[in-house]
Amino acid sequence: MLKGWRRYRSVPIIYRIGAAFVLGSLAGLTIGEPMLALQPLGDLFVRLLSMIVVPIVIFTLLMGVRHLTPSSLGRVGGQVVGLYVVTSAIAVGIGLAVANAINPGQGLTLVEAEIDTQQTPSFTEVFLGIVPENPINAMASGDILAVLFFVLVFGLALAMLQEESENARVQNGVETFFDVAEAGSEALFKIVWGIMEYGVLGVFVLMAAVFAEAGISALSTFALLAATLILGVALHISIVYLGAIIALLTQQSPISFLAGIKEAMVTALSIASSSATLPISMSNAEDNLRVDEGIYGFSLPLGATINMDGTGMYQGIVAVFAANLVGVSLTLTEQITVVTIAVLASIGTAGVPSAGLILLTLVLTQLGLPLEVVGFIAGIDPLLDRLRTMTNVTGDLAVTTLVAHWNGAVDFDDGVWASSESGPAGVPGDD
Repeated sequence: MLKGWRRYRSVPIIYRIGAAFVLGSLAGLTIGEPMLALQPLGDLFVRLLSMIVVPIVIFTLLMGVRHLTPSSLGRVGGQVVGLYVVTSAIAVGIGLAVANAINPGQGLTLVEAEIDTQQTPSFTEVFLGIVPENPINAMASGDILAVLFFVLVFGLALAMLQEESENARVQNGVETFFDVAEAGSEALFKIVWGIMEYGVLGVFVLMAAVFAEAGISALSTFALLAATLILGVALHISIVYLGAIIALLTQQSPISFLAGIKEAMVTALSIASSSATLPISMSNAEDNLRVDEGIYGFSLPLGATINMDGTGMYQGIVAVFAANLVGVSLTLTEQITVVTIAVLASIGTAGVPSAGLILLTLVLTQLGLPLEVVGFIAGIDPLLDRLRTMTNVTGDLAVTTLVAHWNGAVDFDDGVWASSESGPAGVPGDD
């Protein structure tokens, strides 16, 4: 039995969850209504995800802002961070726009999904609610925007103290605080791992319940969700990265840029990890794009940590998807809230295993939408995660190229740029 368990564990978790997705769907279609009796096992998976939402925000966001010290946020740092924030916000906006146009999830209803039916707050109430009157109460009630704001401000204050204070005891105290946060993050990684291990059963049960209730028609729902993300990614890469950043702002050829980063894009698509792709991204930046190490050595590692354009876009799409599953529409204020959460939370959650699913729990919790959606899409998430990671990596390299251009730290007469003559519109000439 032990040998069988080890063999089971040797299979990557994404494949096991994918298998659970398929087998649960088949069980729901073939066995039907009796599978609904297992629903509590799926509900347990949802409760486990809900349990770690606030701790994930606190510990991982503290670890994210640890690197955003005043000295690193100089001219280059400010440009890099600013562009990452702007492109992430645009990505979420594109995701929401595409999702509102396509409306994935319509016609399908989650089994016994709970939704917060409180009256939607106004934009002013949401804006003021970002600043908590009592941070402890915000944590206890799961007010994610308020928790994000407080932890971000507190973490930046600690980072400033660490750099500026001449008191050794204060510096040691700050270092100890960050060490505790790092230990807490590592502990949460273990918990997330355990939850995802149980998620194999949780996803099986949730999918069985969905297909037992909805039948074969549920398959088209997943196809439409995937198509929505694919369209959003295509629009974001072509309009924002290639059109606005490369062709318009750097006056270079988008085709040359793509040729210079193709190894990084393919690697990201293959392994679904921005951090693991980092060596390839750095190599492409230096050898192909001819960016100085002083720029990419800062922007690319930081981008792997805080730049999550693809993941942010996915949050917008799934927020609309989740609302459609329970038969409600997101107001403009709620959609602005999605953008805010996705951008702020990206600072910390990028380093968390299954970051997209964890960030999704934050968005759904804030909107009062059912967390069952997380288990509902977990089976296809590994496939969609590859698209999101490719988008993130492409954005890292596009921003790096632009910042290098602004600071005279890129050689447009060498590397991939030398293979074409780029005019003002960035259109390649004859070889």
